[in-house]
Amino acid sequence: MNQSFIRDRMKSFILERGLKAGDPLPNEQELMVQLGVGRHPLREAIKALQAVGIIEIRHGHGTYVGEVTLQSLEDGLGFRMSQSMAGDLSDVRNVLEVRQALEVGLAEDVVAHFSGTDCDQLEEIVARMESKASSGEYFPDEDWAFHQALYEPLGNALVIDLLSVFWRTFAQVDARLPGARYTPADAAGWHRDLLDTLKSGRPDRFARSMKAHFVGIHTRFNG
Repeated sequence: MNQSFIRDRMKSFILERGLKAGDPLPNEQELMVQLGVGRHPLREAIKALQAVGIIEIRHGHGTYVGEVTLQSLEDGLGFRMSQSMAGDLSDVRNVLEVRQALEVGLAEDVVAHFSGTDCDQLEEIVARMESKASSGEYFPDEDWAFHQALYEPLGNALVIDLLSVFWRTFAQVDARLPGARYTPADAAGWHRDLLDTLKSGRPDRFARSMKAHFVGIHTRFNG
């Protein structure tokens, strides 16, 4: 009985019983009986599921269903992008292109939401960007806050989680990319344009602005 099969049995066990994050799992002896597996292969399967967050081991307390995060994805992407820095940068480009596809693809939903509400939070963020840019200062915190504020109202937590993974992994290699970095004024201008086109209520215009934003970022690959 291979490890993949035992891991699948464990996942099925959790799903079939409707167990949620934080729920306790049976002790080792009970799991061995219910799954029909030996102690050593069970322990190996639990370790593998722990590594991806499906199972949580609380020493001295027991084994529980884990709070699954995207940490494994982030670690894997970060490693691949670091490897790519010594080669053709393809994985770095790919991560940026996936992020672009996601953000441009959400243009219609974003515009639909903000057409019925104010943009005060976004306006405040862009104003802070412009203030820092006027002093020649970059503004990574405001940059992320702007994009987060665009998508949080949509109510899809996975979108925020994925974008934050792409954001952090790209930030790890950004300073080492070969091309000249865009200026703070350029970055502030892109976000001002995004805000202006968002206020226009035109998804097509907002999508074009978002694409232009990424074209600017892609200049970092031109060494």
